Amino acid sequence: MAGERLRFDGWIAGVGTASGTRLVVGHWPRSPFGAFSDVMIEHPDGERVLLAPSRPVADFVAATYRFDRTEVVPVSVTGSVSRSGHMWIVEAGPLHLRLRAGRRTALGRLLTAVPAPLVRSPLWAALCDVPARLLMPGVRTLGRAGPGRREWYGARDLRPVLAADAVLDGVGLGPLAPLDPPVAFGFGSAPRTPALVRVTTTVEIGTARR
Repeated sequence: MAGERLRFDGWIAGVGTASGTRLVVGHWPRSPFGAFSDVMIEHPDGERVLLAPSRPVADFVAATYRFDRTEVVPVSVTGSVSRSGHMWIVEAGPLHLRLRAGRRTALGRLLTAVPAPLVRSPLWAALCDVPARLLMPGVRTLGRAGPGRREWYGARDLRPVLAADAVLDGVGLGPLAPLDPPVAFGFGSAPRTPALVRVTTTVEIGTARR
């Protein structure tokens, strides 16, 4: 039986750094919590940290994914869009991140043509899961989230991240690098090649385990 479905429309940026710290930024202009952004950090030793802008957002995200530590801090994503791509500036408590994404890829152009109702469908996510894993190891589009929760992703655009500069707790994390090893917040990782993905994410709560 289907449970309550909560839908988030926005962008996910996943980047690795030369230090081994990996960052996943969610920027959600439309969500059940209103507009917000959050950051998931995985350190080289495997410690997983969530930076969330409010306690309700932190509680929801921590119930959906796995973290060793959660911090409620101001989180903002500002940026600009041009013909050549996107520029983001992320401020999240101890983290300052600047990234530049290029023009959409050939796959990104195909994704923009997928109708919105299809993007939101769990059947579409299930159909895309196998090719996504083959094309981008570590990526999943459908799976179990926290207890009693199911989640699926519908990608709507894809752009490569070309450059990133991150400082965490006053220490530079080094140049942009692949997101490797995959992050372990949930059932799937962001792409190994740093990317900015427009996505519709649906979290279904109260689903019976099948």
